[in-house]
Amino acid sequence: MLRIENRLAATDELLESAYPGDSGARQPVHTVYVPADRFTPALAAEWGAQALAAVESAGGMARLAELIGISPSLIDSIADRVAAKLRAEPIEDLRLDFEDGYGDRGPVEDADAVQAAALVSAAVTAGTAPPFIGIRFKCFEKPTRARALRTLDLFVGGLIDAGGLPEGLVLTLPKVTTVAQVEAMADVAETLEKAHGLAPGRIRFEVQVETPQLVLGPDGRSPLAQLPLAAPGRISGLHYGTYDYSASLGIAAQCQSMEHPVADLAKEIMQLAVAGTGIRVSDGSTNILPLGERAEEAWQLHARLVRRSLERGFYQGWDLHPHQLPTRYLATYAFYREGYPEAASRLRVYLEQATGAVLDEPATARALAWFVLRGAQCGAIDGDEIFADIGIDIDGLTALAHPRLVHV
Repeated sequence: MLRIENRLAATDELLESAYPGDSGARQPVHTVYVPADRFTPALAAEWGAQALAAVESAGGMARLAELIGISPSLIDSIADRVAAKLRAEPIEDLRLDFEDGYGDRGPVEDADAVQAAALVSAAVTAGTAPPFIGIRFKCFEKPTRARALRTLDLFVGGLIDAGGLPEGLVLTLPKVTTVAQVEAMADVAETLEKAHGLAPGRIRFEVQVETPQLVLGPDGRSPLAQLPLAAPGRISGLHYGTYDYSASLGIAAQCQSMEHPVADLAKEIMQLAVAGTGIRVSDGSTNILPLGERAEEAWQLHARLVRRSLERGFYQGWDLHPHQLPTRYLATYAFYREGYPEAASRLRVYLEQATGAVLDEPATARALAWFVLRGAQCGAIDGDEIFADIGIDIDGLTALAHPRLVHV
């Protein structure tokens, strides 16, 4: 027995350290990107108001839901929920963009980074900031590396000077091409923590998957699979970059899409690379906006793509315009409301150890619990109905959903 224990000690350590499973913490359903210099503490509320106005001009929430193909049996249960969401929390995750959406502005970026920190801190204090908020700085390639580091330093330092890092702070490292760039970002995070007296591991970051070099390296292996061990505990998510990635593979502009085969391949590798690590994955965006004469067509496209992502295990995506918010939430809420009755029934049977039409194993029960929990976290499902239908509260559901073992 001792010989076997010694032989598997390294495996045990790897599974415990590299594959802890998901934390159970909330994952936003989307990330909204805005140029960094356009952010104000009122931005989220303004986007919500614009979204509701667009819905009204389209004939109301029920009519928009019908337009995008939501089942009539679900419309009544989600229309009011989505309207309330757009009034109370229209943006779940906001990124102030110092990269593509901002451009090269030279030394002006210093002032904008300082201002961004002050405004984010003010929004958090006032309670108008989205639950998750942060910046996307420039990439770590040589031409923009110094600028990226300076902006990051100014922003983090400004937040600390203004009262501390927000609980939902998110930092995004774009256009990653090598594992070394992620290791460098982990080094930067540790340096900032030491400089500001922060707890080790406080600063985490997202990695944007926008280059083929990160999906398949020159040695024939995928650098994506090396990231969890290259920066243990530092990476919070992998975000797919639709247009940079597609363009880098020579896909014609009119064919670039979240559902192109090259996109699906990259995203499937992303999922495999971080399965069990606690690192979340996010889909990208569509740049076809619900504006003008083709607004209805764009809404239908957006809703379909949101649903497609959810069905493939991507519970987060990007939104680029206020008019995309209604279809983001309509499609998301419909997904959870549609699947909730069966999930609730199977969970109750599982918890009561009764005999049902489906014999669910612990891994499947966790997946069912995760489904319901995600629906509750975004507002599609209420805690009271979960307790009534399943017999557990949100804390119990979270405990059931958290994968304490990688292998069952």
